[in-house]
Amino acid sequence: MSRAGEADRQPPARHVADSHDLIRVHGARENNLQDVSIELPKRRLTVFTGVSGSGKSSLVFHTLAAESQRLINETYSAFVQGFMPNQARPEVDVLDGLTTAIIVDQQRMGADPRSTVGTATDANAMLRILFSRLGQPHIGSPNAFAFNVPSVQASGALTVERGPGRNRTVKQTFSRTGGMCTRCEGRGAVSDIDLTQLYDDSKSLAEGAFTIPGWKPDSFWTVRVYAESGLLDPDKPIRDYTAQEMRDFLHREPTKVKVEGVNLTYEGLLPKIRKSFLAKDKEALQPHIREFVDRAVAFTTCPECDGTRLSEAARSSRIGGISIADACAMQITDLAAWVGGVTEPSVAPLLVTLGRTLDSFVEIGLGYLSLDRPSGTLSGGEAQRVKMVRQLSSSLTDATYIFDEPTAGLHPHDIGRMNGLLLRLRDKGNTVLVVEHEPQTIAVADHVVDLGPGAGTAGGTVCFEGTVEGLRAAGTLTGRHLDDRARLKETPRSPSGALEIRGADTHNLRDIDVDIPLGVLTVITGVAGSGKSSLVHGALPRQAAAAGTDVVAVDQGAVRGSRRSNPATFSGLLDPVRKAFAKANGVKPALFSANSAGACPDCKGIGVVYTDLAMMAGTATTCEECDGKRFQPEVLEHRLGGRDISEVLAMPVAEAAEFFAAGEARTPAAHRVLERLADVGLGYLRLGQPLTTLSGGELQRLKLATRMAGKGGVYVLDEPTAGLHPADVEQLLGLLDRLVDSGTSVVVVEHHQAVMAHADWIVDLGPGAGHDGGRIVFEGTPADLVAGRSTLTGEHLADYVGA
Repeated sequence: MSRAGEADRQPPARHVADSHDLIRVHGARENNLQDVSIELPKRRLTVFTGVSGSGKSSLVFHTLAAESQRLINETYSAFVQGFMPNQARPEVDVLDGLTTAIIVDQQRMGADPRSTVGTATDANAMLRILFSRLGQPHIGSPNAFAFNVPSVQASGALTVERGPGRNRTVKQTFSRTGGMCTRCEGRGAVSDIDLTQLYDDSKSLAEGAFTIPGWKPDSFWTVRVYAESGLLDPDKPIRDYTAQEMRDFLHREPTKVKVEGVNLTYEGLLPKIRKSFLAKDKEALQPHIREFVDRAVAFTTCPECDGTRLSEAARSSRIGGISIADACAMQITDLAAWVGGVTEPSVAPLLVTLGRTLDSFVEIGLGYLSLDRPSGTLSGGEAQRVKMVRQLSSSLTDATYIFDEPTAGLHPHDIGRMNGLLLRLRDKGNTVLVVEHEPQTIAVADHVVDLGPGAGTAGGTVCFEGTVEGLRAAGTLTGRHLDDRARLKETPRSPSGALEIRGADTHNLRDIDVDIPLGVLTVITGVAGSGKSSLVHGALPRQAAAAGTDVVAVDQGAVRGSRRSNPATFSGLLDPVRKAFAKANGVKPALFSANSAGACPDCKGIGVVYTDLAMMAGTATTCEECDGKRFQPEVLEHRLGGRDISEVLAMPVAEAAEFFAAGEARTPAAHRVLERLADVGLGYLRLGQPLTTLSGGELQRLKLATRMAGKGGVYVLDEPTAGLHPADVEQLLGLLDRLVDSGTSVVVVEHHQAVMAHADWIVDLGPGAGHDGGRIVFEGTPADLVAGRSTLTGEHLADYVGA
């Protein structure tokens, strides 16, 4: 054969552009990462595993995703960058081969009362357009159907400048029709404040009439602005106020007053309380403040809009007898069917797009939601899947999709569907990076990166990189636990009694009757949306209260904290520690708080000094005055057991537990808190480590340890395995056993089969989600559930235990 013929048969040379098929990371040192270097294949599904706190999020989110977003932001003009959040470059030597990162994390969606599933996904916006075009009677533009848009009217005179001496006055009138209910202002609920919980009317302001948490008699910004405003007599009992004084006291509009030569704003008590307490997410409030709000404020459905948030006009416009309020209240599966039945050629493109969005909800396992569901009530897993709705119909390719435990909150039956969605994104030519503990998802990965070997300072290295089969044979902690299978209890505990729940009808519950056994470990199971949380957070606490039993609930609410918050402040540990330091040194406790009298004046107790560089990433440098210790030098001269307060806050939990257990530093109150933190597997955490650096699993266990201080007869835990490595699940099961053996009844809402197998009693709800759920489909022992295989949970649990 001629050389020309041989040349024709040679494969074409690879184009240089095709050589960029890897994401290269070299020298990553973000958070606890210890000079990590890896190469990740593009257009593949890569799963990152490792114990909670091993560095997975630091590598995936704080390094890869952060740098991708920072580089994209730099492509905009300096003017545009000035309006965008600044991001510093991660601590890494080389990042090569990055593509556009689309992050789908588990951050809770905004808990603003006007944020709903519909507004968060644009489904509501498309419905508003549909009703503005087809609704009868016609009431106006899409704004007329928006509960976030108030109706406004304005008129006045405008001066139009046309040149020297040619100014002309023009009368203008402006109006906009919005759909907001004027009574509740689009919230769907109105609040009624109990004045008796705010003050004692038999006392004067000078005598300390206020009973509001934090409102102390010497408080310059609250109590004294009322007492010294000149509008009220501080020595007169409140019950003796005149009608005018009572109006000024409760309802006066903001007014400038002078107190001790300082200009302050005086405002009526009721609007001030609404701004200070009711305008915030209640779950983000401190426990004693939340208790005050629960006691002082009653929230009731708005009587004018019946909770729909919409004006009467918006509710009157209908398509085929259905108003937009009716449509938003439908279960999404039903709404998708209704939209599919609307046939109007003039809005055909809108119907196609809306139908595709609603179908994505169903495909991702959220068909049981409704568009009027407040976004703040979604669990972390539900919030993440709602964010995924936007991505399922995307035509983008060669992007990097990053997911944070996408199986969180999913029943084993739904995990297979989630795996299919991840693989579909990969097959469209995208790189998919997933942080995950679920063995079922790890099993479908093309590439696995296992970090560890431990957590915190004991982690941050790559223990394994390769295939799933290679991980199983690698001998790492994840590899050893990947095929763990819990065994069913041979002799479940016998209950000591029962909480009898009768006629439970919260949300989708179908008037169910169920007995929750006491003195044992009870697991509530069922597919997502079957009614588990409605049962344990709605019906169970009411029945427990009626029976005189205290309930300690640990739900999936987000742990909110700033860079000033740390495990010591969140758990309540810092209070006994400060008092111990104060007693040992004969000074006031406030000196040992970095947020109070002892704070370094230069960095204000943060330990670093931040410099804003406008559209450039800001810089953070260690405070030169305190060398990052956060306290004034004279505070660090005071010691307890030979350690100053900054050294104590630098201790890991395990070391601090020994420190406060005996000797000069013996502090029983602090030791009890530290024992609880160690019990949930957080012995490696530093006491002063900012909460913003903790992983999701660490935050979940920190909250569990904190709530364990409550003295309740029944503990209710909502998916305590969220964010936990299989090795950590074993430790959690041991903790649950100790709680039950100590005489506490434990009720767990859980999908993890290891927890189900370990239970003494199982209550399974279903058979489906939304209006297809809300029924009890099984009650009994795990062994009976496995033997019967009569429910979806039974089938998956039987497969898990090998029955």
